[in-house]
Amino acid sequence: MILDLFRLDGQVAVVTGAGRGIGAASALALAECGADVVIASRTASDLESVVEQITATGRRAVAVTADLSNLDEVRGLAEVAANTFGRLDIVVNNVGGAIPLPFMDTTPEYLEEAFHFNVATAHALNLAAVPLMVQQGGGAIINISSVMGRVAGRGYAAYGASKAALSHYTRLISKDLAPKIRVNAIAAGSTATSALEIVTSTPELKSMMEDLTPLHRIADAQEIAAAVVYLASSAGAFLTGKVLEIDGGTDMPSLDFGLPDL
Repeated sequence: MILDLFRLDGQVAVVTGAGRGIGAASALALAECGADVVIASRTASDLESVVEQITATGRRAVAVTADLSNLDEVRGLAEVAANTFGRLDIVVNNVGGAIPLPFMDTTPEYLEEAFHFNVATAHALNLAAVPLMVQQGGGAIINISSVMGRVAGRGYAAYGASKAALSHYTRLISKDLAPKIRVNAIAAGSTATSALEIVTSTPELKSMMEDLTPLHRIADAQEIAAAVVYLASSAGAFLTGKVLEIDGGTDMPSLDFGLPDL
């Protein structure tokens, strides 16, 4: 059965930024396909809700409340998986982000912060996870990047550059870790998450995003989570070093901040 290729029975995943949005949807999707999951975010109450949903599927979940910009805390998630479930098969580096700013307000320090949060945190967790994966013969890493790592628009220098780095980091380390560990990324377009609530709750801005997306809608987090399952499972066993563009056909930013010329 083709659907059997998407099963993850007996596997263990770590998902960062899993309290809401794409991270929560991905953790739940992995559990529905048979995986036990370590989930982490800053807000304990968000994690508790996700744990309840995962346990309702019959799988196990461990919630770790952590500051995921702290490299020690993020790398410690691999140890939690090993100590709790005895193995680690899947890592989903979902945590990340940066608030768009005008060019003259994008300080070098802010740029460094964006690279730290979007790239260094993923690398820290991957470094801790890879030895565990190698011990058992393999695994899969999925990095959640963004369409803004590919298209250009005013105000996105820090966010877009760091996500572009994450996408190419994916391609690069896929060579380092082949053949035992597959590494892929998802370049997500505008997705209905809490991070976009301030936009989607404003009819004019929501309409702009929909109009600038060829499919004329915003993605649901489950649509990104479905791709996470594909990349983590045997269904995606012949993919590595690839960036799946799940963006509704976007070839420009779906949100124009109207920043003036200098």
